Amino acid sequence: TSKMNSKDRDMFANINRKPGLQIWTISKMRMAPVPTKTFGNFFEGDCYIILNISKNKGVGESIDIHYWIGKSSSQDEQGSAALYVTQLDEYLGGSPVQYREVQGFESPKFRSYFKNGLIYKKGGLASGFNHVDTNVYNIVRLLHVKGRKHVSAAEVEVSWNSFNSGDVFILDLGKTIIQWNGPECNRREKLKAVLLAQDIRDRERGGRADVVVVEGAREKDTPELVQMMTDVLGKRPSQLKKPVSDDKHDQEQNNSVRLYHVYDNTGNVVIQEVAVQPLTQDLLRSADCYILDNCGSNVMVWKGKKASKDERREAMKRALDYIKTKNYPSSTSVEVMSEGGESAMFKHLFKNWREKGQITGLGNTHTVGKIAKVEQVKFDVMELHAHPDMAAKHHLVDDGSGEVKVWRIENLELAEVQPNMHGQFYGGDCYLVLYTYRVSNREQYILYMWQGRHATRDEITACAYQAVTVDNMYNGAPVQVRVVMGKEPRHFLAIFKGKLIIFEGGTGRAGAVSPSTTASLFQVRGTSDLNTKATEVPARASCLNSNDVFLLRTPQKCYLWYGKGCSGDERMMATEMSDRLFRQYKEVVMEGQEPAEFWIALGGKAPYASDKRLEREDPLHSPRLFECSNQTGRFRITEVYNFDQSDLDEEDVMLLDTWEEIFLWVGKFANETETKESWNSAREYLKMHPAGRDPDAPIIFVKQGNEPLTFTGWFNAWDPFKWSVGLPGRHSAPTTVGNNEFQTHFGLLMMHLKRDLFNKSTNAGSSGMSVDSKLLINVPASELPEGVDPSQRE
Repeated sequence: TSKMNSKDRDMFANINRKPGLQIWTISKMRMAPVPTKTFGNFFEGDCYIILNISKNKGVGESIDIHYWIGKSSSQDEQGSAALYVTQLDEYLGGSPVQYREVQGFESPKFRSYFKNGLIYKKGGLASGFNHVDTNVYNIVRLLHVKGRKHVSAAEVEVSWNSFNSGDVFILDLGKTIIQWNGPECNRREKLKAVLLAQDIRDRERGGRADVVVVEGAREKDTPELVQMMTDVLGKRPSQLKKPVSDDKHDQEQNNSVRLYHVYDNTGNVVIQEVAVQPLTQDLLRSADCYILDNCGSNVMVWKGKKASKDERREAMKRALDYIKTKNYPSSTSVEVMSEGGESAMFKHLFKNWREKGQITGLGNTHTVGKIAKVEQVKFDVMELHAHPDMAAKHHLVDDGSGEVKVWRIENLELAEVQPNMHGQFYGGDCYLVLYTYRVSNREQYILYMWQGRHATRDEITACAYQAVTVDNMYNGAPVQVRVVMGKEPRHFLAIFKGKLIIFEGGTGRAGAVSPSTTASLFQVRGTSDLNTKATEVPARASCLNSNDVFLLRTPQKCYLWYGKGCSGDERMMATEMSDRLFRQYKEVVMEGQEPAEFWIALGGKAPYASDKRLEREDPLHSPRLFECSNQTGRFRITEVYNFDQSDLDEEDVMLLDTWEEIFLWVGKFANETETKESWNSAREYLKMHPAGRDPDAPIIFVKQGNEPLTFTGWFNAWDPFKWSVGLPGRHSAPTTVGNNEFQTHFGLLMMHLKRDLFNKSTNAGSSGMSVDSKLLINVPASELPEGVDPSQRE
């Protein structure tokens, strides 16, 4: 129905507008609320509507509406769920993003609401099963748990036939919840399943049930639990089924992002291709609706503000027709959004996405990469530590008042640079800059690797190699940052306190003579000690710009040229900079009043940029977290939605994209391939990004346990003690755990310790050889490999 009747309006009137999650199931074609304690349970025969309202990191809120389709739900229910979603969207003002979710193929965003996993239950309302069971302990069911990352558990037949040797199964007997771990499960799967079992205990049984664990490989260790299983399942067969691989191989998708215009031509729907990546925002016209095909992995519909009501209402249906036409699987995820309410993912697919009203008027001269007006407040370091989100937004861990050490790469070795030369960087060199600062009495380190544009390949390689050496000197604590000449991150500017100058070529090595015959020209930008740098540009008139201050140095004298558009702060910083750099007499020249010898030094007068530059803040992109993993044998990057600290997986490398910078976070147990690959994958990620990103953006390498504020500030409620349980030299946070949780924690702790011992032994090289840890851990002395001495704790 096109009009919303009063009954539906009453139904929507009970919707809570506060941040949080609300769920309804479709019962007799109406929406019936689902009680909170059963969130995450889905009947396969039903359809559900999920509403999530969340506060944004910046301003405002975002509203997401999902409708979930059970694999045995009826066409009618699917139809009425889709209709309610459209009406709910209109009721909430048309700004929500709508998603269609198919059982087993849920979007990462949907799964992020149920961090402990989804449970699929047999049956549904229609089949006469009642959702509410008065006696929650009167239960016998078997759950088959799948997935390392995103866990889902489906109810299966209560019999040994349902088991296999590679997955986790939960036998739920009401008062006792038995988790059986297949002999071939990995640590991650077992951990995730424990969280799901505890979640069932806490939410569905009010905490009154025991969660116990049986290791399928060592059943004889827990005879009384195995007996309980036998009572329910019968005698266990000697041979269980082999596991089925979890990895759903993505079908080969077309590999570019495409935009289509969808319109109605006398009753026929026309889908016309408009453009292929990189897409620009001006392609989207308010009077129309568009489909964006993200390489076939998901389909998004954008509804213009001025599109007709019918077109807006048909949006979801058009997307489903499009999927059919393209022969994509029916489980392909769909998002529908309105102009002004675009999802983060959608904006990320466009080059230079701008929010309405984001450009502030003419006047103060700012270009891309220039620090926006916001940055000019004077910083109070304590403020940054008290508000890590500020530190993250400003990309500054502190005000740059820590200790600075600089080395140049000379003959592939490190040569220390004298403090009076700090801040002078030559394009023919590579440098390492170690910055040390204190946070709550603990030393923190940032190691910058600065690569000159004219440095040799060998020097760049040596720079990376020497960075590893310095990193080892400080036990791997430094955060490593790759800096490409001319793309210095904000904090790098702050540590040189207005003294940063970048020479196009040449070298700072002792005895290197720079030719002083010709003129050199420097462009100076910045308004304070925190954000100023001078960059050498070709000494030609065409390189001047009315918005900035320039220093022109000739063998006779030095000119300070003030462009018409520069501010008093900018003039002051440039004057201080020139006093430090050049001893000669300085003559101030105002734009338009240049003496003849000024133009002669620049090789003659010529036109240069003089239009007023708009002040541009960097695009307001929300940060995104990805996981880089080769667990399945091939290296892949997958996105994590609604991320928090617990999504940082200790076995993987994570990539955090804050648009201005890319962080690589390396978990304690990440394997070597992932760590090695991650630098390349970050470069690849920037290169392949559909929005045409700057390939030289700073890449920051962070190790678990040594995260700087500029990283932790993007996470809500970061807990610095989360990973310090029982590790040497760290205060461990007091944890209260139940017995079963204790076993899991204890198991992890033993792994940490064994791993530490193993690393010590192989690194110390007591026997001069290295051995795979599997051959050493839990192995009796008599079976150790030849040459391993147990008395050395190798």
